[in-house]
Amino acid sequence: MSRAADIAYAEIRGLILSGQAPPGTRLKEEELAARCGVSRTPVRDALRRLEGELYVVRNGSGMQVADWRAEDVEELFALRSMVEAHAAARAATRIDAEALEELRAINARLEAAIARPSADIQAFLEANRAFHARILAAAASPRLPAILSLLVEQPVVRRTAQRYGRDALERSAAEHAELVRALAAHDPEWARAVMTGHIRRAYHAFVDASGSDPARAT
Repeated sequence: MSRAADIAYAEIRGLILSGQAPPGTRLKEEELAARCGVSRTPVRDALRRLEGELYVVRNGSGMQVADWRAEDVEELFALRSMVEAHAAARAATRIDAEALEELRAINARLEAAIARPSADIQAFLEANRAFHARILAAAASPRLPAILSLLVEQPVVRRTAQRYGRDALERSAAEHAELVRALAAHDPEWARAVMTGHIRRAYHAFVDASGSDPARAT
């Protein structure tokens, strides 16, 4: 993609992830081009890329922000749990002492973010992303990053943390700590089980916070 298309991609993706362009929003090329400071051709290229990443869908001759149904949300979390569990199991057989210390330090930042009188959700999200990315790096697979990129940055996943109460945030940190212990023990099945439970709990926390209907929160 051209630099102009990269700029348009980052801007439109940011609108979707931040919730400024909620599900169902019609994306008009002319308005987006003006907002991004580029012509309509780079916007078109950016929208095609976002379509491939499942952020937007075609609606007639135009595009709109993807509107996730309950079954879409459930499948998204199911796929994420399978792929991330596999990554954790691979990482358990390959991780070194330096990476383990990095994971402990990242989780300490996450714990500090949620220990504030009002939990810092943005800091939680950044630390959480870094934690999972470090495990993915330790898994040392050229295929997993491409697969997970379609799953972990979707708006519905991002909004999961924004719907957590303090208890759910603290459970997430505790699960991270147990995952580090499993990795330190170089036990792939323990790591796989903890990661599977971690993602499945996130799914049910999302459903509970959405009034038992995940589609309502998307």
